[in-house]
Amino acid sequence: MRKTVREAARATRQLAPAAVLSFGSYLFVTVLLIGAIGAVSVVAIGLLPETVLLVRRIAGAKRRMVAAWTGQEIPEAYLPVEGTVRERVRTVVRDPGTFTDLRWMVAYYAYGWLPFLAIPLWPLGLLVDGVCCGLLRREAVVLPLIGRLADLDAKWSTALLKPSPKAELAVRVEELTETRAGAIAAHGAELRRIERDLHDGTQARLVSLSMRIGLAKRAYDRDPEAARRLLDDAQDQAEEALTELRHVVRGIHPPILTDRGLAGAVRALAASSGLDVAVTVDGLEDADSERDGARAPAAVEAAAYFVVAESLTNAAKHSGAEWAEVGLVRTGKGLRVTVRDEGRGGAQEGGGSGLLGMRRRVAALDGTLRLTSPVGGPTVIEVELPCVW
Repeated sequence: MRKTVREAARATRQLAPAAVLSFGSYLFVTVLLIGAIGAVSVVAIGLLPETVLLVRRIAGAKRRMVAAWTGQEIPEAYLPVEGTVRERVRTVVRDPGTFTDLRWMVAYYAYGWLPFLAIPLWPLGLLVDGVCCGLLRREAVVLPLIGRLADLDAKWSTALLKPSPKAELAVRVEELTETRAGAIAAHGAELRRIERDLHDGTQARLVSLSMRIGLAKRAYDRDPEAARRLLDDAQDQAEEALTELRHVVRGIHPPILTDRGLAGAVRALAASSGLDVAVTVDGLEDADSERDGARAPAAVEAAAYFVVAESLTNAAKHSGAEWAEVGLVRTGKGLRVTVRDEGRGGAQEGGGSGLLGMRRRVAALDGTLRLTSPVGGPTVIEVELPCVW
C-alpha cells in the first residue's frame, strides 16, 4: 500500500502542473480564437509573431513535463523568428512547427481535463485500496489509475508535439543555410589571410631577392666581393621566402597530416606547444593505418588539427595554464576531439580568441562545438565531427 501511495503521489505531482497548464490553455485558446477573428486588422496581424512565440513557450513547458515523466525528450523544430514585422509574420505562417503547436493546443483543449480526474480518485482510492490491501490482501485498484492518467497524458502529448518530418526538414534547411554562410565567410577570411601572408611576407622577400640579384649582376665586374655579399644576402632572402611559403602551405593543409596522420600531427603539435600536453588516442592509429580504414577524410582531419592547434595556442596565450590534455576518439559516427586546460577560464567567442572561426570550420562539416569555460577554469572544448569510416 505504501508503494502504491508513493507512485500515486508521484503521478499527482506530474498531473498538478499539467492541470494548471490545462486551465491556462483553456483561457489562452479562448483568447486566441477571439484574436483570430480580429486578425483581419493590421494591428492583430502584427501581434501574430508574439502570440506564436508564446504558444512555443507553452508547448515547450509541456515538452519538459512529459520528458520529466517519461525520461525521453521531445525534440523541437522551429524556424527562428527574426527580422521585420512582415518577415516575422511570414516565418510563423510558413513554419510547420506553428501548426504542430496549434494542433496540440486545440487537442489539449479537449483532453486537458485528464489531470482533474486525479482529484476524486484520491479519496476513493484511499478508501477502496485501503480495504483491498489492508484487509483483503489484494492489489490496489484505484490509485494506480492516477499513474495511468499521467501515462495517457504524456502519450497523447508526445504524439501531438513531436515535430513532423516537414518541420524537421525546414529546420535542417535553415541550419544548412547558416552553416553554408559560415563556411563561405570562413573560406573568405582564409583566402584573405593567405593573400595577406603572401603579399606582406613572401612577395616582399621575393622582390628584395630580385633587387639584390640585379645589384649583384651590376657589381660583378667592378667589385666581385660586393657582388658575392649581395648574392649571399639573396640566398638568405630565398631561404626566408621558402620558410614563409611553407608556413602558408601549412595554413592551407599541413603536410604533416599527410605524412603522419592526425594522431602523429597532434603529437607534434603537443611537442611544440609551450604547455605540457598529454595526448590520448582511442581508435586512431598513425598514417600507415589508412590501409585499415582507420583514418578520417582529409577535410575532417584538417578541421580536427586546426581545432587542436588553435585551442593549444589560446591556452598558452590566455589561460595561464601549465598543462593541457588532448583527446582523439573514434566514434561510431565520426571523430570526437577534446581539448582541456586548467587555466583561469572565462573564454568567450570573440576578442580575437579564434573560437568563432573554429565553430564555423566545424559547422561547415556538419559538426558541433561545445565550449565550457567557467571563471576559474577549467576550459573544455569538445568537438564532434561526423564522418564515415
